[in-house]
Amino acid sequence: MSAHLIIIEGPEPGLTVPLNEGIQFIGRDTSTDICIPHPSISKIHASLDLRSGELTLSDCDSTNGIKVHGNKHKQIKIEDQDTFLIGDILVRFISGSDIKNTLTDFSNRIPILRNEIKKIIVGQDDVVAQILAGIFGGGHCLLTGVPGLAKTITVNSISKVLNLDFKRIQFTPDLMPTDITGTTILDEDEQGRRSFKFVKGPIFTQLLLADEINRTPPKTQAALLEAMQEKQVTVGEKTLQLPSPFIVMATRNPVEQEGTYILPEAQLDRFMFNINIDYPSPTEEEEILRRTCSPSSVHLKQIFQASDIIRFRKAIERVETSPLVISYVTALTRATRPGTKDCPEELNELIEYGAGPRAGQYLIRGAKAFAAMEGRSFTTCDDIKKCAIPVLRHRISPSFKAQATRMSEDDLVHKLLSLIPEPEIPQFV
Repeated sequence: MSAHLIIIEGPEPGLTVPLNEGIQFIGRDTSTDICIPHPSISKIHASLDLRSGELTLSDCDSTNGIKVHGNKHKQIKIEDQDTFLIGDILVRFISGSDIKNTLTDFSNRIPILRNEIKKIIVGQDDVVAQILAGIFGGGHCLLTGVPGLAKTITVNSISKVLNLDFKRIQFTPDLMPTDITGTTILDEDEQGRRSFKFVKGPIFTQLLLADEINRTPPKTQAALLEAMQEKQVTVGEKTLQLPSPFIVMATRNPVEQEGTYILPEAQLDRFMFNINIDYPSPTEEEEILRRTCSPSSVHLKQIFQASDIIRFRKAIERVETSPLVISYVTALTRATRPGTKDCPEELNELIEYGAGPRAGQYLIRGAKAFAAMEGRSFTTCDDIKKCAIPVLRHRISPSFKAQATRMSEDDLVHKLLSLIPEPEIPQFV
């Protein structure tokens, strides 16, 4: 289907309005290309410029203006599946682009991006793949590993190839919440008049590196909760939207290291993936020493733009997930909950508490991203298995019995995957 608008809320909900290539005007007047006879809409309210599936919306000095995500705009680029307000009418834009072509474009760029990152990072292919799946799956990532394993430089390199606005916060024991979100100060203008002014903190960026997040107390860590879930920050009575896309990449040292705090469960659950970074192999370590102990200058090319990430995320959301895959995800997550009929007997005494529904959501979103990176428009149970450990390792807790036998969270997830079979296809045919 070609590009069109769908009225979500208004006089005729569900009405589809086709769009032609070029400029069209929308308003209350019958002379406009798209006439919506509603009192909240001006006679000639706005112009819509459609070029190759991309829509630019421009206000024509209307009374009520154009609003996107609650903010008024004079001119704004509208992405596929975006909603906006024309007066009091809520409208969704559908570009009509072919998802297969978009996913092909996406999957073709991924190897180029990974080759760029390899200019800086030696090895860690699985880590990079999981980070990319987390970013394009619409989530946040937690990188766990001892100091010196290039966690920070990995995130920094990814921000460059994705061409995202990047800020870093070094978490320390004396860091305050206002050091993250921003603070209100008393400002004086040239005329000597004083007023309160809000100075935005480093959280107002597209890619935020929360370096050594477990070096600061939970009170300060909590400053990220609303931002990670709602993509906004509340300061006093004001709610401020964060840039799009907004991605948090946090690094964490193992709890055994001195001077660290345990991350609260509510904070951990906000991360789509918990990615473990292990020591390099002997060959990789030799290459690291060769590269870092001699003069070198590496320039990373920009493979994506922020708008590309938004566009590809929306295409990835449309990747098909069959009832079979959904059934498999449901069985996996429910099997992690001890004391329930869905938890296998072998796991019941090994898990203290299990994963909630958000784990299932992230398993599917991660699987869609992995499928898209391979150019597929559908997910499989194998895609779910790729996501199982990074999604579940921070959402299940080993019981005392498991700890006594030195079973880690990863061991429990491996056992879970071995115990829960994939659903039989005939059930879903």
